[in-house]
Amino acid sequence: MQRKYFDYASTTPADPEVVKVMTPYFYEKFGNASSPHSVGREAQKALEDSRETLARFLGANAEEFIFTSGATESNNQAIIGIARQLKNKGKHIVVSQIEHHSVLEPIYYLEKEGYTITYLPVDPVGLVDVQNLKKALTGQTILVCLIQASNEIGTIQSIAEIGTIVREQNIHFHVDAVQTVGHIPVNVKELHADTLSLSAHKFYGPKGVAALYVRKGVRLPSFLMGGGQERGLRASTQNVAGAVGLAKAIQLCQDTMAQEADLQKKLRDTLLNEIPKRIAGVIVNGHRTQRLPNNAHFSFEKVSGESLLMSLDMAGIAASMGSACTSGAMEPSHVLRAIGLSDELAFGSLRVTLGRWTTEEDVDYLLEELPKVVKRLRKV
Repeated sequence: MQRKYFDYASTTPADPEVVKVMTPYFYEKFGNASSPHSVGREAQKALEDSRETLARFLGANAEEFIFTSGATESNNQAIIGIARQLKNKGKHIVVSQIEHHSVLEPIYYLEKEGYTITYLPVDPVGLVDVQNLKKALTGQTILVCLIQASNEIGTIQSIAEIGTIVREQNIHFHVDAVQTVGHIPVNVKELHADTLSLSAHKFYGPKGVAALYVRKGVRLPSFLMGGGQERGLRASTQNVAGAVGLAKAIQLCQDTMAQEADLQKKLRDTLLNEIPKRIAGVIVNGHRTQRLPNNAHFSFEKVSGESLLMSLDMAGIAASMGSACTSGAMEPSHVLRAIGLSDELAFGSLRVTLGRWTTEEDVDYLLEELPKVVKRLRKV
């Protein structure tokens, strides 16, 4: 049976070049980066070299990045840390309704602690209205959080425009760039981000390592307490092998990103055009062009998304309904509800995401199998 992977938004396979450069740091260059001897200094140099590579890619300074265990930790540290740091200035936070759960859950936590939250609605293609955001800002607003591109429907927000507005109001701006880094150009200065999160396993790096950008001059409390690693912002022995892998993955993306995006757009547009032609009762979700190059998202009338995924899996096709972080949840996607879909359509959704090793043959196979699966499920 053929096996076709269409779930790159959930996680990407590590590039072989990434694994190659990481390997020595498990058994040859295994030092603790905080140790004063030569083995530790070797690890520390690798860590700082990795930070430099990351900074060049995102248009920042090396000292503005801390390495974390994942985007969830990065988002939690930025949101909770800034909220607590600035609570004497105000306790109002603005966030969109379609954020990832690693943003929404700390927001809910802060709401219980007495912070006032404005949840910005989005239009039917998932875009935040810039004027609505402007109106939401008050003298008490201390933080605006926005996802640059939806992990579910792929819509890309006008982050640079929004960032300009937020910066003019002297309000902290946190950007969740987990789905964009490595796939489209991201420059922290152009976005006017004060903090920004990214994760290696979304761009062909290892799992369990990520980074948080903290603009110079921003005061952020330590999230993990203990030693003084990462400029005192994150205690814990650093994952040197992971940081080296993240940096190599970024380097590879820098070399191939434009070419990969062009190819993925063609394959994505083939799916966006062909699936509604071949299957009746299909809705394309998200902005048609202002979306990630590798994301296609659909809702099918009279089809259970879970049954659809299981049937596709039996045909050798791995895809998803949306975020892997909420798989198994009984509630329909909050993102799809926010763009106005009924629960029935939300439960009948399919996210297809492409990657470095997706081929035209893979897409042809999906286009061949998907109509059969939908037809069979609708009969049942």
